[in-house]
Amino acid sequence: MGKLYLLPNLLGDTEVRQVLPEHVTDILKKLRVFATENVKNTRRFLKKIDKNICIDELIFLDLNEHSTREEIESYLPYLAVQDVGIISEAGCPGIADPGAELVALAHQHQFQVVPLVGPSSILLALMASGCNGQNFSFNGYLPVNRQDRAKALKIFEKQSLQENRTQIFIETPYRNLTLLEDMLSVLSPTTKLTIACDLTTANEYVKTRSVKEWKNEKPDIHKRPTIFIVYAGMNECKKGCRS
Repeated sequence: MGKLYLLPNLLGDTEVRQVLPEHVTDILKKLRVFATENVKNTRRFLKKIDKNICIDELIFLDLNEHSTREEIESYLPYLAVQDVGIISEAGCPGIADPGAELVALAHQHQFQVVPLVGPSSILLALMASGCNGQNFSFNGYLPVNRQDRAKALKIFEKQSLQENRTQIFIETPYRNLTLLEDMLSVLSPTTKLTIACDLTTANEYVKTRSVKEWKNEKPDIHKRPTIFIVYAGMNECKKGCRS
């Protein structure tokens, strides 16, 4: 029986050795079957890992938001005879990407699942935010409708204040500025907002400011991969923030 390897990806134009351990790249070079969100990008990624990899000898299985359960189940026979790797467009498989369903099926059928170390923009942003890292929620995307989004933001902000909880969001890059405008309009002036862009790249940008402060310093985040963190909890390190 094969193993299902959860393979970290790069978060941007970064040198492989800066973010991926050698152990991970060694495994990547040995695998011959990959379940992936975007075959074209995965081919490019593998060539960056090792330009001598023969792409035509590899098998690529579509694993994206349009994949049906029947299609994903059809990938299990590959695991019965060899190792398979999942490569996400989101950095780490199963986190804000569709890889979780294949992982769940692997567990159901007693295949070993092996998570490998690599960059997660969600965790990196939280680490750099200065917000509460002991009580946090990753909430994915907010509603597209602006009225619904405003309501959701107020709910998440209230929960953050009441529970000392850090709230983490992502957005489609071309809607970043619209989301930022809504956050600055809806959230309390004293609420902390972290904006983290292009993590692990030369253009990395991470800052935490109050909503009031951000109104005077709006960063250029249009079409840049961005994590938004909202924290209305205690401003001083007390409950839930002990070393």
